[in-house]
Amino acid sequence: MTAAPRFLDAGECALVVEFGSVIDEALAARVLALDAALAADPPEGLRELVPTYRSLMIHYDPLVLDRAALVAHVAARLPAAAAPAAAARLWRLPVCYDPACAGGMAAEVAADQAHVAAACGMTPDAVIALHAGATFRLVMYGFAPGWAYLSGLPPALRLPRRDSPRPLIPGGSVIVAGGQAVIAGGPMPSGWHILGLTPARLFDPARTPPLSVEVGDSLRPDPVDAASFAALAGRAAAGETLVRPG
Repeated sequence: MTAAPRFLDAGECALVVEFGSVIDEALAARVLALDAALAADPPEGLRELVPTYRSLMIHYDPLVLDRAALVAHVAARLPAAAAPAAAARLWRLPVCYDPACAGGMAAEVAADQAHVAAACGMTPDAVIALHAGATFRLVMYGFAPGWAYLSGLPPALRLPRRDSPRPLIPGGSVIVAGGQAVIAGGPMPSGWHILGLTPARLFDPARTPPLSVEVGDSLRPDPVDAASFAALAGRAAAGETLVRPG
């Protein structure tokens, strides 16, 4: 039986609908289904919806929308959220798995690929083929602007984080750890394992709209070589989104 969600206040202007306490694809699917249902039929006073792996934060104007009315509006749409929402769109995302794409971090990326392969009991080529052949779903943006958290990581690639975090990884790093897959929106410290890099910028505040891939969309890696990566990076710097329909 599906557990009923909890309604938690986050200050006076936000309500959190919490479906569980763990990272789970079934919970994420319920969050995305409720997000879609509320986006399709928002009550007056709803300001923003912020989905995460296990909960949906609803920002609202309490001078326009009463909390009790909001809870009732959400509760009426929970049956629809019991069934997973279909992915809105499918995109192909260019990803370079050649460590040469990482420039000065080439040796570190190669080391991560080798470590993941050894930890998962396969060759580096098999790791890359498994990751590149997966279909991921963007379940949330979080941690820092543009960091895209994905479900759909093949179980064989689930492993803990690095023993020691790196002080900086490149923006666009395609990383895995703890059963999760992420596309780094910008350079940041990280203890995750780098499998490749994408030249695409999923988030660009200077672009309209700033997000080229929405939460709920699906992504499939589109492997490119180092020369193609360099050319695509130049096009991304000029404003192209680079993702294409899958």
